[in-house]
Amino acid sequence: MNQNLTFELQHTDPYSSARAGKITTDHGEILTPIFMPVGTVGSVKAVHFEELRKQVKAQIILGNTYHLYLRPGLDILRKAGGLHKFIGWERPMLTDSGGFQVFSLTGIRKLKEEGCEFRSHIDGSKHFFTPENVMDTERIIGADIMMAFDECPPGQSDWNYARKSLSLTNRWLDRCIKRFNETEPLYGHRQSLFPIVQGCTFKDLRQESAKFVADKGCDGNAIGGLAVGEPTEVMYEMVEVVNEILPKDKPRYLMGVGTPWNLLENIERGVDMFDCVMPTRNGRNALLFTYEGTMNMKNKKWEDNFSPIDPEGCDIDVITSKAYLHHLFKAQEYLALQIASIHNLAFYLRLVSDARQHIINGDFTQWKKSVIDDMQRRR
Repeated sequence: MNQNLTFELQHTDPYSSARAGKITTDHGEILTPIFMPVGTVGSVKAVHFEELRKQVKAQIILGNTYHLYLRPGLDILRKAGGLHKFIGWERPMLTDSGGFQVFSLTGIRKLKEEGCEFRSHIDGSKHFFTPENVMDTERIIGADIMMAFDECPPGQSDWNYARKSLSLTNRWLDRCIKRFNETEPLYGHRQSLFPIVQGCTFKDLRQESAKFVADKGCDGNAIGGLAVGEPTEVMYEMVEVVNEILPKDKPRYLMGVGTPWNLLENIERGVDMFDCVMPTRNGRNALLFTYEGTMNMKNKKWEDNFSPIDPEGCDIDVITSKAYLHHLFKAQEYLALQIASIHNLAFYLRLVSDARQHIINGDFTQWKKSVIDDMQRRR
């Protein structure tokens, strides 16, 4: 496959598999390790794009093919000139293929060799996704990084189902790559395709999938089907198994993960890219992540605490007191959701930026050990 983005491996940690790199796309550079805020329907919930740029310092955001296909729909996106122009985001973007969302529609989808038939969660209308039309859809959306269409099997699947599912995902990947190579970007910037490693929690299947994916020579590779209910230590084990096989000169993207400590543990294991709804979802529920622990801003203890949310955080953290944010949540003001979401996203981007700097400095492992326990405390 032709190379459409480049990845430069700049530094490695001497005591672990942690790495710092640079991804270059037509919409700009991404310094890794990186966290991608989730903009499912073309918006990061409760956060304006200007805040994503200046407060959060997001370098890349994520959109979702399933949701964007349903709303606003492909006609609108094509007329707008793609999602970048539709939403006014000039930096890099990645689109999930919608596979996870489609396969989460238990009871209203049917899986076939050709693809997956499903009913919209919005109005019940019937639709059909195939590897080919998902590639076409992601071309219309226009993200810099497109994900292959795969089956994401339930986390509790037995080996036989996982084996069957992986075989289907492999056949679909070949079809995705064929369609990707047969088509061209629509809006004048290059797009890359990332395949997804599956295999549930079975080491032999994960190894097989990683080898199959690595042999395709795509611009980067993703690890899917984790953080779906399996024990955390099993997730870490599967990441280690996969990253022993995935090429070191390509970015590695762990999908849908996770807590701040999950990020650090997986950075230590050689992951470069992350996304998760957790920072915004938890923020909307008054839970804030910090280096000193997780704060529930609805707790009465914050009622008369006039110290900043985080004196080392973004501008909004510094000018907003804990007492004021507590008041906003108690009063059920929308501003509470906005401030908390900005804080959590800015903290995630600060965390991966700090991790990158410590990888460059050569002391990532020691730094990680010094902060990870405190981050998991409840305050």
